[in-house]
Amino acid sequence: MIDRDGLVNHLQSLLEADRFRDYGPNGLQVEGKPAIRKIVTGVTASLSLIEAALAEEADAILVHHGLFWKGQDGRVTGWMRQRLSRLLAHDVNLLAYHLPLDAHAELGNNAQWGLRLGLTAERRFGDQDLGFIGATPHGMDVALLADRVQAELGRSPVVVPGDGRPLRQVAWCSGGAQGYFEAAIAAGADAFLTGEISEPQTHYARETGVAFLACGHHASERYGVQAVGDHLAAHFGITHQFIDIDNPA
Repeated sequence: MIDRDGLVNHLQSLLEADRFRDYGPNGLQVEGKPAIRKIVTGVTASLSLIEAALAEEADAILVHHGLFWKGQDGRVTGWMRQRLSRLLAHDVNLLAYHLPLDAHAELGNNAQWGLRLGLTAERRFGDQDLGFIGATPHGMDVALLADRVQAELGRSPVVVPGDGRPLRQVAWCSGGAQGYFEAAIAAGADAFLTGEISEPQTHYARETGVAFLACGHHASERYGVQAVGDHLAAHFGITHQFIDIDNPA
């Protein structure tokens, strides 16, 4: 068992939450019971995840995407009321870490995603150093990289193949980081992986020869929160369960 304040303080320090400029508040978003024996982790604080966590009798829920976003309507109506009412009725804590969970060098989304794809980060790039870049295994090409994504994430990526060059340096940044593509190109990447693709990236890939792979926002961000949950279980002796709410995005 760990007390709520001790858990929050540990996560704030572990993930260096205070150093990031972010869209919404990182840390404790909904205060629940003071003693935590079981924590459920998931990607997004959706009603489906909350209901699943309640069914598992969780004392706290830890997510990557919390309740609050830049420009959001602040009224507690509709979906927000539904989520909050379930958390408050059952006295369950909700903790959320967005950019801090992307960035952590060992437990973060990018570190864990790269590990599963066989990629080792050698340096960082992009705003707040969220992007990772490193050398690829010998003989890697776009087709092999796409196959590896399919095998690990369970979905086929959208691929704009570039000019077919050998992949010596691959850059990646999970989630909705398609806007990092230009920074990845400038950093010397031969391919860039992220969760989503927007209209401009196809043209950048064709015109620069750098391959672009959109692998799924949700799919690319399942791993960091699991690693943090496992860390908390080992460190504090609490029970951890990851619940994946399927999302095609």
